[in-house]
Amino acid sequence: MINRMHVAVNCSDLEKSLAFYKSFFGEGPTKVKENYAKFELDSPALHFSLNERDFNKDGVLNHLGFQVDNTEDVLKMGERLRESGLLLIDEMDTTCCYAVQDKVWVYDPDGNAWEIFYTKEDSEFESAGDARDMSLCCAPPKPQAINIELTSPKK
Repeated sequence: MINRMHVAVNCSDLEKSLAFYKSFFGEGPTKVKENYAKFELDSPALHFSLNERDFNKDGVLNHLGFQVDNTEDVLKMGERLRESGLLLIDEMDTTCCYAVQDKVWVYDPDGNAWEIFYTKEDSEFESAGDARDMSLCCAPPKPQAINIELTSPKK
């Protein structure tokens, strides 16, 4: 079951962005690291994260997604996406954004990354690989060309 909508944006200055979003949301973040912050709002149900990145290179939008209640929900949604021909990558028991997660990824026709994820526990590390290797965290590598042919789900 989907728990929260997820929106991850890149920012150039985490402290300035935190000050803005604390005022905008009317509450503080649930996690803050040197280059990352997370807000988990109940109304609206939103998992919002800030990633300090060079958005002139990477763009402002990092990725979108849905936070779900458990690994079984990730697997169930992943299977549906796989059957539809959309699933790009499975990442089970991966460390990303200072958390251990199970997730699956897809890209829409315009290259926007979407993840379905369940957070198992917090982590002191940003990613599963080298602490500064951002290619291992927050979105899978972009495909060379996106050519998605939608099919009707199997019944």
